[in-house]
Amino acid sequence: MCGAPAQTPTLPAHIDLEKETVIYGVVSKDAAPVPAAYVRLLDSTGEFTAEVVTSATGDYRFFAAPGKWTLSVLHNTGSVRASVEAAAPGLIEVPLALA
Repeated sequence: MCGAPAQTPTLPAHIDLEKETVIYGVVSKDAAPVPAAYVRLLDSTGEFTAEVVTSATGDYRFFAAPGKWTLSVLHNTGSVRASVEAAAPGLIEVPLALA
């Protein structure tokens, strides 16, 4: 079976992944991307930190510090929560499938 290689987000040239942590992914439902979903980033205590709306292709991205995070997605077709541990700077991919 042939498949495309894993894709990573296109980041601005000034982003240094040796120093910065980027949590990113695609929100989907039944293997289709979900645009206009609200993705929230919660800190290790569950406190709201940031929120973004997914793009037309279901993409989201957060710039965060290393640590323990929770992603929470809200959309009229479903929701999902996922724990994320960013042990060090770099790209952390977290695909989110709505239930």
